[in-house]
Amino acid sequence: MGGVFVNMFNFSTEFIWIAGFAFLSALINGIGIFAISKKKKWVEKAKNYFMCFAAGILVTTPLILALPNALQKNSWAGFAALGGFLFMFFSKKIIDHYIEEDSLVFGAVTAQGIGIHSFIDGVVYAVTFQVSILIGVLAAIGMVVHEFAEGVITYSALIKSNISQKKAFWSAFAIAGLTTPLGAFVGYPIVSLFNQKTLGGVLGFVAGVLLFISASHLLPEAESGEDEHSIGAFSLGVGIALFIFLSKFL
Repeated sequence: MGGVFVNMFNFSTEFIWIAGFAFLSALINGIGIFAISKKKKWVEKAKNYFMCFAAGILVTTPLILALPNALQKNSWAGFAALGGFLFMFFSKKIIDHYIEEDSLVFGAVTAQGIGIHSFIDGVVYAVTFQVSILIGVLAAIGMVVHEFAEGVITYSALIKSNISQKKAFWSAFAIAGLTTPLGAFVGYPIVSLFNQKTLGGVLGFVAGVLLFISASHLLPEAESGEDEHSIGAFSLGVGIALFIFLSKFL
């Protein structure tokens, strides 16, 4: 009987962490949308700092923690990581292919791509916290920080489509903000059924996704701003991820 209560407690603890970060990501996303609608000039500059900082965390976490942990559970996790990276790469290529000069098409396709991406973010929470709280927290910090920039990008794309500010605000929040909790809540009960070997493979896939998001999405977007402090923000993200990871050995 005691074991049952322990398992129930662990189940509840994982769910609380996942739900907490999922809703926090939606909140940060909404703050980004609100900020760009009110303080466009400041937000356009601050967005690069957020993206570089998030990239630093999201490139460090899979390399030093998520992928090694996945390989311990499943020796094929490296192939799964490659699959995750290629999945994101070709998904982006397909989305880019259909983006045309027409502003309405641009806004719709960009929003669709970000919506899918945000849903995957929620699934990432479900997977990483199932493996360990440390991996989950590190991955979630980077994901949450980059939600600010994602909200800004989604809102800006919809505004370019000649949509009213009010409609763009709520549409951007629904597309980029609410899809993350949705992905987390849909993914959690499914991931809970996986055995350790399967979980290791899925974690490898997630590591590949995180590497793509950081190296091929966040950093190029941030570097396009050519801000002199972007390297510092990236290094800070790497440093914080390393500090949190190494602190467990102290």
